[in-house]
Amino acid sequence: MFSVRRRGVARLAAATVVSGLVAAGAIAIAGPAAADEGTGGATATLGELTVFDAVKIKGKGQYNAGLFTMQVTPGGSLQTYCIDLYTGAKTGQEYKEVGWDQSSLHNNENAGKIRWILQNSYPQVNDLDALAKKVGAKKLTEKTAAAATQAAIWHFSDNADATPVNKNAQKLTEYLEKNAENLAEPKPSLSVSPTSVAGKSGERLGPVTVDTNAASAEVSLVPGAPAGVKLVDKDGKPVTTVANGGQVFFDVPAGTPDGAAELAVKADTTVPIGRAFVSTKVKSQTLILAGTSTSSVTAKAGASWAKKGAIPAVTAEKNCAKGGLDVTASNEGDEDFTFELKGKKVTIGAGKSETVTVPLAEDEAYDFTITGPNGFEKNFKGVLDCKTATPGPLPTETPSTEPSPSTPATTTGGSTTGSTTGGGDLAETGSSNATPMIAGIAALLVVLGGGAVFFLRKKKTAGQ
Repeated sequence: MFSVRRRGVARLAAATVVSGLVAAGAIAIAGPAAADEGTGGATATLGELTVFDAVKIKGKGQYNAGLFTMQVTPGGSLQTYCIDLYTGAKTGQEYKEVGWDQSSLHNNENAGKIRWILQNSYPQVNDLDALAKKVGAKKLTEKTAAAATQAAIWHFSDNADATPVNKNAQKLTEYLEKNAENLAEPKPSLSVSPTSVAGKSGERLGPVTVDTNAASAEVSLVPGAPAGVKLVDKDGKPVTTVANGGQVFFDVPAGTPDGAAELAVKADTTVPIGRAFVSTKVKSQTLILAGTSTSSVTAKAGASWAKKGAIPAVTAEKNCAKGGLDVTASNEGDEDFTFELKGKKVTIGAGKSETVTVPLAEDEAYDFTITGPNGFEKNFKGVLDCKTATPGPLPTETPSTEPSPSTPATTTGGSTTGSTTGGGDLAETGSSNATPMIAGIAALLVVLGGGAVFFLRKKKTAGQ
């Protein structure tokens, strides 16, 4: 684990590297969608630690641990536990539902045991009297059950020796760790594949396949599509709703000017317990879903077409196994499509497809724009977050209970037990607290620079 200051400086340097990559024009290809952000699922904003109690982490100290709340955009609420103990969780940050392969669980052989714990403990099991009796405890409350569950999860997510302070909670943690079984990964609440298709006008472009656990999902064209373009099924009939596994095509009439369109899929459903949530913009603690209400989830896919020439489609997806971003480019046109990727030219022949992995460092932010024929432009943006942070000292300082939007509070999954303001007084392990240090260095440089100018001016005056 980096200290707060080292993390802040490291991320500042990483951002500088990424900016340099963008300025150098590392990628220049067409594509209306990005798989790592556009495949679908729930998007939520991280709130406070709301249901928690004290847990001792061997060799680190005593901390509050339990459930975070998250608000789904555009509607719904979630409860999550931490699966990345030594990384700070920044409240107010946007999170995205992802598969285990795009999170720190991608190479965790105990990931299925974490899901078993979620299914067999609080809040999924809310009869706490029955749960206490089952594990041999005298009494469990929501707070002690949440802390016990989080301690057991940390055992499998971070190999941590975490023990609840409450004696009855210890019984629950011991039971969960001893009896956990490997369960299969839950399916996504909503996804579309592929997120980008291409072809010639006068054809049906697709299919785009919709997978969802909802009874049905609504599909519609995003405003701005050219006149005459429609969404249809495989038989060419207009479509507005699809069931799980349903396929949607873009019907582009012959003679339609070269262009692009986008479809949106929306479903009201419950996100499956055990789905991972990762931060989309900054490094922040990875979370796992423990409780959910009915939520609105969305997904998008795009199509591009032309009469002749190269007609590219591009998707991107995090590849935690390879430590990078898989950029897949296909060409449905009748001419070669050539683009540059990190200084290397890649040519996709007519009717061909190729995937290139862009290597990224752990915790590295990426932000680049792909452009191509007919004015197409797509931005790929995110953070490669594929590993739990290296074990290290957990901090004891606490930020303000009212963080500014630009400097959200951070936590390891709980506050130090000396706190008196509940979930708002959180232990810091993230980079937001490097901000004062960076600002202080900047101010010092300004003062030193001003002093140097004054000294030179005074020396020049004396010489005159």
